Amino acid sequence: METDTGWSRAAGESTGRWRTILGRARMTGRASVPTQTQPVEAPVDGRAGGRADGRAEGRATIPTQRPGPGPISGPIEWRTAPASGVNEQVIAALRRDLGTPRVVAFANPKGGVHKTTATVLAAATIGSVRGRGVVAWDDNEMRGTLGLRAGSARHARTIRHLVTELAEVESHTGYVLAERLDDFLRHASDAAYDVLAGEEDPRFARKLDPHTVRRVLELLRRTHDVICVDTGNNVESANWQTVMQTADQLVITTVPREDAAFTADWMLDLLEEAGMNELVANAVSLLSLPTPRPSPMVTDLARHFATRTRAVVVVPYDPALEAGASIEYGVLQPATRQAWLEAAGVMLAPFGR
Repeated sequence: METDTGWSRAAGESTGRWRTILGRARMTGRASVPTQTQPVEAPVDGRAGGRADGRAEGRATIPTQRPGPGPISGPIEWRTAPASGVNEQVIAALRRDLGTPRVVAFANPKGGVHKTTATVLAAATIGSVRGRGVVAWDDNEMRGTLGLRAGSARHARTIRHLVTELAEVESHTGYVLAERLDDFLRHASDAAYDVLAGEEDPRFARKLDPHTVRRVLELLRRTHDVICVDTGNNVESANWQTVMQTADQLVITTVPREDAAFTADWMLDLLEEAGMNELVANAVSLLSLPTPRPSPMVTDLARHFATRTRAVVVVPYDPALEAGASIEYGVLQPATRQAWLEAAGVMLAPFGR
């Protein structure tokens, strides 16, 4: 992709522009700003939970529109759902036939905005509901950490090893293909999703040309229903641009910081200038709270991104995520699991039947 398509446009001075777009957001509104709802606890390993009095713990911020229920079809390994009207709708939407395998790209060129965390938790949540068929791919060309934060270390193979043997793996079909690809995947501790780890050697990024990235995505589509991709930070890299061109759903991750949100907004401008207006309009903005005390910026940021994307979701702080260590879905607080259940429902809402 040539640089005159908009990928290289300079960001300029962020502070003044960000104040301008926040002001613009206050005067306009294409989508609804999230509202507070009282959730019930999301399932962990198929078991519903909550307080002794039957009410759920915590509150989550979610979009006003929810995905409706849909028919259940396809060879999916079901897990028991909690007896909740809200959760039944979301779980039905997550379990339905998606029509075709879907690529969900998590993006923001700024580091430290919970891209990896979001990729892992989306895969863990969707996988906990669907039972199988979900993979998280660390497509970060600069030593991404997804492979360290998710999946068991049953081997040290990464995308580099898969690409080396890609032609041979592609030649298989059916069960043999699934078994052969599994040689390169790691598994979540609860077996809810698979992990394709990134390569630690940054020199390998040169081998991830557009053709190779498309081949890898097509291979993952042959074995999985949902492919969650951590896209890294370099908008100029061929693998980043190719994932954007291939994605069915874009999720913009940010935290309530001006620099992080500005970079996300700047990325949306770049994608629109590259002709990806539909991808931007249908995107989901995901605001992650990195501290127990909500930032006063959250409301303004939610209002702004609601004017640019299909939905805005706010997920709460969880102490289990603060250390940056391995992510275990089952140890998250009930309110966190609930928020991610509903966030995943929003991400996959446009798909299926």
